[in-house]
Amino acid sequence: MDFSGKVVLVTGAASGIGRAVAEAFAQDGADVLVNDVNVECAAVADSIGGEFIQADLSKHEETRMLAQKALSRRGRVDILINNAGFQHVAPIEEFSEETWISMIQVMLVAPFQLIKWLVTAMKQEGWGRIINIASIHGLVASPYKSAYVSAKHGIIGLTKTVALEVASSGITVNSICPAYVRTPLVEKQINTQAATHGLSENDVIETIMLEPTAIKRLIEPQEIAEFALYLASEKAKSMTGAAHLMDLGWTAR
Repeated sequence: MDFSGKVVLVTGAASGIGRAVAEAFAQDGADVLVNDVNVECAAVADSIGGEFIQADLSKHEETRMLAQKALSRRGRVDILINNAGFQHVAPIEEFSEETWISMIQVMLVAPFQLIKWLVTAMKQEGWGRIINIASIHGLVASPYKSAYVSAKHGIIGLTKTVALEVASSGITVNSICPAYVRTPLVEKQINTQAATHGLSENDVIETIMLEPTAIKRLIEPQEIAEFALYLASEKAKSMTGAAHLMDLGWTAR
C-alpha cells in the first residue's frame, strides 16, 4: 500500500503495537509522527525517518499540546492511531482512584481529545482515518481490570459515535480488538502473574491468557500493524464504526 503524502500520528509508539504500526506506515511511505511519554521513542522516530513529539496523555493539557504541535508542524493529520495505554491489575476495593482515573484519561479521554482537535482538518481535506486500538476487553471482561475494561468498552462506543458523525466527510473510524499481543506490557503481566500464582511463565500463557482462545498463541504486533494499514487504505473505505476482532476465537464460544 502507498501512503505517500499522508501524515500519520501514532500514540504510544515507543514499543509494542505502537512501534510496529509506526514502522509499517513509514515503510509504506507515510510521514509519521510518533508520540510517547517515554523519550526513548525518539530513537523509533529516527529509525523510520519520522518525528517524535513527547507528551504525557495522562495530562489533559499535554494531550492538547500534542494535537497543536502535530497541526503546527504538518498542518493536518490524515491518519490518527490511538494506541497509548497501560494496565494495572487489582481488586476493585484496592484500586486507587488516582490510577483508575489516569487509565481512563490515557485510553478514553485522550483519544476523544485528539479526535476532537484533529478531525476538523480531516473534514477540510475530505478524507481521514481514525483507528483506535481497543482490545478483546472492549467486548468481554476479566477480573481485576476494572479501569482497563471500562476504558476499552468506552473506546468502542466512541468509535461508533464518531463514525456516524463524520461519515459524510470521507472519514472512517474503526477499532481493532485483539486478544493478548506479544508486547513488553504483556510480558510484564506474564512475569507478574507467574510470581503471583506460583506458575511458570509458559503456564501463565497457556492456562490464563490463552485458556479462552481457540488458537493457542500470542498475537504478534506486526499482525495488528498490517490490519491497521488495511483499515487506512482505500480497500477498506466502506468499513466504519466497527470493532474488528483479532481475538484468536475468544468470542466464538
